Amino acid sequence: MSSNTGFTSVLRILRQPEYGIYTLGNGVSLVGLWMQRVAIGWLAWDLTGSGAWLGAVAFADLFPSVLIGLIGGVAADRMDRIRVIAFCQSVSMVLAAVLAVLTFSGHATIELVIGIVFVNGLVIGFNQPSRLALVPRLVANADLTTAVAFNSILFNLARFIGPALAGLVIVASDVAWAFVANALSYLALLLALGAVRRRNPGAGRDPDAAVGARRGLLADIGAGLSYVALHPGLGPLMLLHLMGSLSVRPIVELMPGFADRVFGGGADILALLTSTVGVGAMIGGWILASRRGRDGLVRLVLVSAVGVSISVLGFVATDVIWIAVPAIGLYGLSMVAAGIGTQTIVQLAVDPSMRGRVLSLHGLIFRGGPALGALLMGSLGDFVGLRPPVAVGAIVALGVAAMVATRASVLRASLEGDQRQSDT
Repeated sequence: MSSNTGFTSVLRILRQPEYGIYTLGNGVSLVGLWMQRVAIGWLAWDLTGSGAWLGAVAFADLFPSVLIGLIGGVAADRMDRIRVIAFCQSVSMVLAAVLAVLTFSGHATIELVIGIVFVNGLVIGFNQPSRLALVPRLVANADLTTAVAFNSILFNLARFIGPALAGLVIVASDVAWAFVANALSYLALLLALGAVRRRNPGAGRDPDAAVGARRGLLADIGAGLSYVALHPGLGPLMLLHLMGSLSVRPIVELMPGFADRVFGGGADILALLTSTVGVGAMIGGWILASRRGRDGLVRLVLVSAVGVSISVLGFVATDVIWIAVPAIGLYGLSMVAAGIGTQTIVQLAVDPSMRGRVLSLHGLIFRGGPALGALLMGSLGDFVGLRPPVAVGAIVALGVAAMVATRASVLRASLEGDQRQSDT
């Protein structure tokens, strides 16, 4: 579709007041988040110079979703999502301030950094299902693909701006200022959530959810897992999502090591690579923002999954930065296209009573997979270099994508043909 169509679609959703207000606050918060993520990676590398420690930091950030993500999914189905998000953002703001104080005072150690990152990972893991499940309450169903795509554009615009600002801060002053900026950025989202609550007090709950069927925490979690496993489309789709998260997404968490050991650079090269991922991701998100409905999304997800693996293989095959940059840009585009397509399919195909739990599984894989992959690849990287384990991961992901593609017709019939939710 044309860029004008995409622009018109984005304007349409931004004119929906609750979504527009939420998006403004979320955008500011995401810039701060990406400043902190890059700053933490650089601080960890500065403290240790070890790929294994980089992997450990990524593990501490992402793996807690495995421990608490499914509980967060039950909370998203049972509780007011706006209240959950506001509480979690407040805790993360305090943690960012603590990290800033430790760094300014010279008391930051790799163990303390990992501890703070782990606690924040628990908060994010609990929070993420509510954030994902809130979006359908802020826009019409017909605009959900555009809303999910624009959220990704916003996330990756922040991925471009945040690392660039973090790189400037690290080079010009002290890495601790990046943590200060992140702490302050949470205020924007908290204010936005308050404004959405005042405009629409019921936005935090899904009226279609079967709240009367609650049985208990473990039973609710089990019901969500069974629902996905037995669904002819969601099961294979989640398998593809899992293998991509384990095998190719960890390259982002290992980027500080690539910037230093492979390309011989510092914070400037790290910011360039991370920002290029963001630029590619923004392009992919803009392409998806032009779509309405779910027709063709299965094919798009499969093609994008192949593109992710091929771009990673291209990235690790060179030590020339200007060859690596377009490869990592294609990675960003393909990864976001696959991610938006997967999340949109899940949002549209899932039973409303299961939305929070299924999205929690999606988020668990999204954050937990790269944590495990980065820990393994970073540890192996200390012995054989970072490039070989990442290349093997890309080959494995490519094989899984080919296997899932053999069931493309089944996936299309169950995920694109099931119009359970009417457009409003």
